[in-house]
Amino acid sequence: MNSQDNTKKKHILFYKEPAKDFNEALPIGNGRMGAMVYGRPDTELLQLNEDSIWSGGPRHRVNPNAKEGMKKVRERLLAGDIPGAEALVFDCMQGIPENSRHYMPLGNLTIREAFPDPAKAADTSFGDKRQATPVDVPSEKNEIPSFEDYSRTLNLENAITTTTFTCKGIQYERKAFVSAPDRAIMVRFRASAPGSLYLSCSLDGRDDYYDDNRPDTDHSILFTGGSGGTDGIRFAAILSGAQWGGSLKTSGRELRIEGADEALLWITARTSFYSKDYLEAAKTDSERLQSRFTGCKDGAAFSAAVEFIESAHIKDYRQFFDRVSFTLESLSDEKNGPENLPTNERLARLSRDPKASDNDLMELYFHFGRYLMISGSRPGSQPLNLQGIWNADMWPAWGSRYTVNINAEMNYWPAESCNLSECHEPFFDLLERICENGRKTAKEMYGAKGGYVCHHNTDIWGDTAPQDLWMPATIWPMGGAWAALHVFEHYEYTGDLEFLREKYHLLREAAEFFTDYLFEDAKGRLVTGPSVSPENTYCTDAGLRGCLCIGPSMDSQILTCLFRDVIKAANLLNEDLAFAGQLEKMLEKLPRPEIGKYGQIKEWAEDYDEVEIGHRHISQLFALYPADLITPAHTPELAKGARATMERRLSHGGGHTGWSRAWIANMWARLHDGEALYQNLRQLLAGSTNPNLFDNHPPFQIDGNFGGIAAFAESFLQCTDGEITLIPALPEEWSAGQITGLKGKGGLTIDLAWENGKLTSAVIDSVWEQKISLRIGPTGPARTVFLREGRNEIPV
Repeated sequence: MNSQDNTKKKHILFYKEPAKDFNEALPIGNGRMGAMVYGRPDTELLQLNEDSIWSGGPRHRVNPNAKEGMKKVRERLLAGDIPGAEALVFDCMQGIPENSRHYMPLGNLTIREAFPDPAKAADTSFGDKRQATPVDVPSEKNEIPSFEDYSRTLNLENAITTTTFTCKGIQYERKAFVSAPDRAIMVRFRASAPGSLYLSCSLDGRDDYYDDNRPDTDHSILFTGGSGGTDGIRFAAILSGAQWGGSLKTSGRELRIEGADEALLWITARTSFYSKDYLEAAKTDSERLQSRFTGCKDGAAFSAAVEFIESAHIKDYRQFFDRVSFTLESLSDEKNGPENLPTNERLARLSRDPKASDNDLMELYFHFGRYLMISGSRPGSQPLNLQGIWNADMWPAWGSRYTVNINAEMNYWPAESCNLSECHEPFFDLLERICENGRKTAKEMYGAKGGYVCHHNTDIWGDTAPQDLWMPATIWPMGGAWAALHVFEHYEYTGDLEFLREKYHLLREAAEFFTDYLFEDAKGRLVTGPSVSPENTYCTDAGLRGCLCIGPSMDSQILTCLFRDVIKAANLLNEDLAFAGQLEKMLEKLPRPEIGKYGQIKEWAEDYDEVEIGHRHISQLFALYPADLITPAHTPELAKGARATMERRLSHGGGHTGWSRAWIANMWARLHDGEALYQNLRQLLAGSTNPNLFDNHPPFQIDGNFGGIAAFAESFLQCTDGEITLIPALPEEWSAGQITGLKGKGGLTIDLAWENGKLTSAVIDSVWEQKISLRIGPTGPARTVFLREGRNEIPV
């Protein structure tokens, strides 16, 4: 095997040891199926996921007492009886049962490999097997092999993990990837001496009562199971393979390969969520792969068949990955720089030394986030939940659901700006299910005449009833409204008017619910209630602590954006103009962001103190990011208040979870503070990133990865308040670099280069002829630029 120095490749995660646990394993996926690869030489482990395996069927969980109970809870809040309102709310408004369905893994692929002794010393390599000598069959002795020259990588350019090592003088290589074209998880095995592959492979790993595991053909194992109940989700997975040399057969629940020169394993899986013929579909996928090897007359033909499968996977993946390029000037010398260290050691170096920098690691992190989006969310798949398609637990933290009080939305913050618009589509598919169920919840729970509502969590079925019995989060009717904002965002970036027409109802009905739900407070403002400021707790002047409230700031900010989006969409489509007019009148009565006693943006309608000043949620700054209701150029006083809010939170320990730190980085970008952005991204890597680059809440949550790369994009390009700003928040540490393929609102593709902190080149490719308002740098004046269709070089 020809060795190569993987440590010098910017798009490669590199390790010198097998993964000890999930936080060190490497993720692969094709949108629907995913796996965590451990890279263990003798007992390899792949933890498997299929995105539609959840714990059961749909539930209707609306509390029949909610409609009348909600009125009483609201009355108590308006009377100042916070304890009374909170004592009542979980008697009448909670979901019954309190939990929606949760996400579950498919199982584990375990591969036990035996290592033969060479018959005599030989100079063997993958490049010249003809000169390799035969090997002795592994003995039955219980010997512990030793391994040398170990390497484990994930190449972000081809979405393939590679494990290499030497045992008893023979070099071994394993490649793992998940093919979208072939709809399968693949593991390829090669060795430098013929006849040296001995593998025992099995599927298992579920601790429920519904799984079954048995031979299906002489070359495949069938693994079936599912969640409980008559309307649960059933799955079928096929473990099969092909080999050149030696033999492949089933033995009990194992697939065994003995004495092979080269081998390919694959797993196909289908579920009843997608098709009632899921079993036949899984078999068909597997048989299609098996047919690729029919007629292979020699090892070269077998290798060519494997290469064809691998090349199709790479071609499919790179159609997305190659859209964006990003490089920063390295701050270290090539010979002794941190880029020569394994990835886990590079992270440890940042954590250990507060003065250390690693621009190459920053690049790697950005590209890893794009890799996760491409690998975890594709048209036709389910959207990314709290862990995407990389969950190892039957009962994962928070159910690995779609948490829509920030986390699910954060997953898709970079989808448009980072040129992965198609990856956004599964989120809209889920929103359709939320809309359907949310209509019933709006009517039965709140007595609404129309529209839909969703609370702070949902599941694969689009469950919209309140989740959990947790006062700081459960009764929050804004989840559907926030999620709906992604519809208009997708239109703004793509200009796809047919998409907007098709999905307009998701915007319209989200707003329609609030035409019934909102009410006037004593100041004549339209407010929500009962509600919460997500997951936070306040303290009144009288010393009362509470979560339930009337009119928290985030609710009004979300509704301001939602109403504006519906109004714009109605005018673009030239329909539903009467409803748009109604929203325009309501918009005038929504509360605006206000400055509080600490100079901060108020989180609640009253200027309450936070019980936990450094809380991870900074909900009152939704107006700053992801919204653009606060900008330095157009609302300078509110921007000053946003800065005060951030400084107060951070000085009291804020940003202690990965996703929160990522959100904070985006906020600093919007305040045009490149140095603060950099320090928070650096802290995200140093303090909240696992060895495999997964975000750490803790435990692992994928949202921080996506929030993090969104902040990179915001550093280079912002589309706010009708303006486009280039390099608005460039840190000193990134004084030279380039990025190509970023997307801007209005169907724009933007390439940028800079040196010494100054823009040196800007090219904007426009889908249509238009004029834009453009700024360069954080303090640059706005100027009107006329763009022709196609490529436009911008004077800098």
